[in-house]
Parts: sequence; structure tokens; C-alpha cells
Amino acid sequence: MKIFKFGGASVKDAESVKNVSMVLQSQGFAKCLLVISAMGKTTNELEKVVELYFKKDNYQTEIEKIKRKHIEIAEGLFPENHAVFAEINLFFDDLDSFLRRNKSPNYNFVYDQVVSCGEMISTKIVSEYLNEIQFTNQWLDARDYIKTDNSYREGSVDWAKTEEFISNLHPEICYVTQGFIGSDDNNFTVTLGREGSDYSAAIFAYCLNADAMTIWKDVPGVMTGDPRKFNDVSLLSNISYEEAIEMAYYGASVIHPKTLQPLQQKNIPFYVKSFVDPTKEGTKVGASDKNQQEETYILKENQALLKISTRDFSFIAEDHMSLIFGYLSKYKIKVSLMQNSAISLALCLEDKFNHIEELNEELQKIFKTEAIKNVSLFTVRNAKMDHIERFYHEKNVLLEQISKNTLQMVTQ
Repeated sequence: MKIFKFGGASVKDAESVKNVSMVLQSQGFAKCLLVISAMGKTTNELEKVVELYFKKDNYQTEIEKIKRKHIEIAEGLFPENHAVFAEINLFFDDLDSFLRRNKSPNYNFVYDQVVSCGEMISTKIVSEYLNEIQFTNQWLDARDYIKTDNSYREGSVDWAKTEEFISNLHPEICYVTQGFIGSDDNNFTVTLGREGSDYSAAIFAYCLNADAMTIWKDVPGVMTGDPRKFNDVSLLSNISYEEAIEMAYYGASVIHPKTLQPLQQKNIPFYVKSFVDPTKEGTKVGASDKNQQEETYILKENQALLKISTRDFSFIAEDHMSLIFGYLSKYKIKVSLMQNSAISLALCLEDKFNHIEELNEELQKIFKTEAIKNVSLFTVRNAKMDHIERFYHEKNVLLEQISKNTLQMVTQ
């Protein structure tokens, strides 16, 4: 079985949905499972709905805008009396009903129930359209198959249950399902983290022992750097799982960090290809004697630098480290880079849920701290160390770290 994942940009409008069918025609649609994201910027728009809801502001107008956009996309794909229009209306009625009935003050819980609607509506439209043009498929609710704990917005997969459910899918049938979502033991929706659709595809690939997994992007494949941020970048045609994992961890946006390990476990080849030109080979990630180790550049923005030291100038000891990392776990703040000396600890942090102020307040009860927001982490993999001075040009470097073949610096 083949797993194909299409992101929001690949289904942003009616013409894009039609292009998905052209990609499938070029690749072959037999024995295929499609993982589809929300259309265009729908996730951002639904996030705004959640914000307005908690501010007790007029979220209904925003919902109506999102609904209208999806109906317009459907109008470009279906005859006016098609059943999909009733389905779209039903999804938005359910969303409005949930928000009117909801009593939970838990922002993350509400976020997951609301934002997941984008994937549900998107996949219903794509599935119905493919059936309409004789690409026969079955629509699946991913929440019936990917089971998680109740860590809303950052769900942890229950692999035993998930594999049990997914393994029951028929290998001869084509399916269309959602990325980004699963469900907990109470069948409430749990999202897998922002941009988690790639991870969803990897979960299905792992549990189905897929022949291959492909994500379709608006770029030719994995590049040596984001062409929007770096000049003179080139395509990487073959890279190892290990190299791709390192690149994703350091912030390469083309690959979701959690995607690769399930594929590596079963040696499932992973391709990143362009939906603009599906005939091009793109990038293959997997075991190969053709794997490249080119110098690659990764810029991870919107980070925070936190400097911590003891008040009495004593060493930062194991008990201090344990306490600090306990707080990081409590506030769901991730460490992108860490550097410690005898009396200080510097952390470059990714604060998805905007808890850095609370973390800093907690730590200041015990430690001296300095927090610097809006910094960037610049990473060079496979750096040519005899020419690294060029990377420091016109940069205000707050922290740097050099290993055997990796240069990292926090800049402002």
C-alpha cells in the first residue's frame, strides 16, 4: 500500500483539488491511502475562532466566512444539488452547536474540538470529488483509528491500540482520511501538534507496512535550505533517515520532526515531491548508498533564550537541572539548544503555548534569570569548518555551539 499526504497548499481551492486528481493519475491510485490537511489557511482561521470564543467576541461571523469559503470551493467541483453541500452545512452546524453547549474552560480541549473541523471538511470534499470522477475511495474518520492520550494539542499516540485498529483496513481499498487528529479514550478529538499531518501519514504507513510514503509539497523536495530565507540552495535527491531526523529536529520546516522514526523502524522509503510537477523525482529519504551529506542551512525563528544561574554562585547541579526540566515539562516548552557551564545554564526554547513568562516567574523564585525573546536558532549541518567565519557576518551572536559537523548559533 502507498501513503500519500497532501498539505493545505495542495487543496487550497477548487483548481488545487483538481490538481490532486492529476497527481494521483500520474502516480497510480490503486492500493492508496490519502492523508489530507485542512484547506489553505483554514487552521489559522479556526484558531481565530477559538480566540474570539474565549474573548466572548463574535466568533460566529468568522465561522460563517470559513463556511462560505468551503462552499465556494465545492461549487467549483460539484453540481449544485450534490450531497456534499449538506455535509458541509452539517459540519459547521455541529461546530456552532459544540461552542454553544461547551462548558469546559480548558483552552487546549476546545482548540482541538474546533480546529480539527478543518481536516474533517477538507477530506469530505476531496473524497467526494474523487468518487465523482471515478477515483473510487472510502472516507475514514482518523479519530476511529489513531488513539491517543488526552494531552490536547500535543497528543501522544497509543501505538498498540492504533496499530490494532489500522491493521483492520483492507489493503485493496483506497482511503481518504485526515491528518493531524486522533482521539482519546472518551472519543474526544486530540490533535498531534501543529503541522502534524505528516506524522499522521507516518502512523498509517507504519501500521499498514506501507511500501512507501510520499508527501506532496509546493517545493521540489528537501533543499539544502529554505529558498525563501537562503540564496543558492539546491535539491537533496537522497538523504538518510538519520540526516532527515536531525534536519527536522533543528527546524527544517519541510519535514515534521516526529514523522521519520516510525518509517525508519520498518525501513519504509519516504519521498518529498512537488505537486506542481509530480513527474520529477524529488527527495528520497531512506537507506541508500546514494545518500548525500551536503552542507545544509536551517533557521528556526520565534525562539526565546533563557539564561539561568544560581543566586549564591554555586554550581548548577543535578538537582537544579531536574527542577528546571520539570518546569519545562509542566509548561510544554521544548529545548532547541542547551549549553551549561559550572554556574550557568543557557536554553534556547520553543514556546508554542506562550508560557515563557510563567516559566520565568517560577524560576526567578530560586534562580537569577535573563529572558530574551524573538531570537533565532541558525543551524548549519555538515558545515565546512575551514570556512565557518562566513556564517558570523553581520550577525549578533548570543550563544554558539560547535560539534564535529554542526554549527549552531542563537542570533538576535
